[in-house]
Amino acid sequence: MSEIVNKVKLSKLQTIDLEKIAVGVHLFELDLKDFLFHGLILKEADFREKMEAHDWSQYKGGFLTVYCSTDAILPKWAFMVIVQHADEFAEDVFFGKKQMAISELFKRKLDTIDWQQYEGSYVLLKGCSKIDVPSEVYMYATKKLLPYVGKLMYGEACSNVPVYKKKRVKTVPAE
Repeated sequence: MSEIVNKVKLSKLQTIDLEKIAVGVHLFELDLKDFLFHGLILKEADFREKMEAHDWSQYKGGFLTVYCSTDAILPKWAFMVIVQHADEFAEDVFFGKKQMAISELFKRKLDTIDWQQYEGSYVLLKGCSKIDVPSEVYMYATKKLLPYVGKLMYGEACSNVPVYKKKRVKTVPAE
């Protein structure tokens, strides 16, 4: 009987699982409509009162993203007041829907990676994950990898899609 050989482990393929970058990140959403009169009008005194009464400690250790699900026109200072209240508890406060904040968090984490470690490597950006990694995160990781990788693929080791392969420069022998 012949031994089973794991060809993936023996290859020079390096897998990057973007999902693992998000491990332990807690993201909370805050819809401002709940702080507005009839969900549409910001009355300064009422708004400030509701801000004071809100339990900001629920965001402790997480990231908060703030948006308004109605067509209310909100002054810029309202968002500044939110940051002032959330700053003591939240790791950071973002403007916009959850998907925008997720993309920003991924980008921040990707900016901390030393991409030179992939110089000349065959890299696979893992495709299947339990969380929905936004397409723009794959785009951002690709931009970071292109200057270094020999080959870039997407998917799984057993079935991947080639994305990029560095062209070999032909050298002409000196005469």
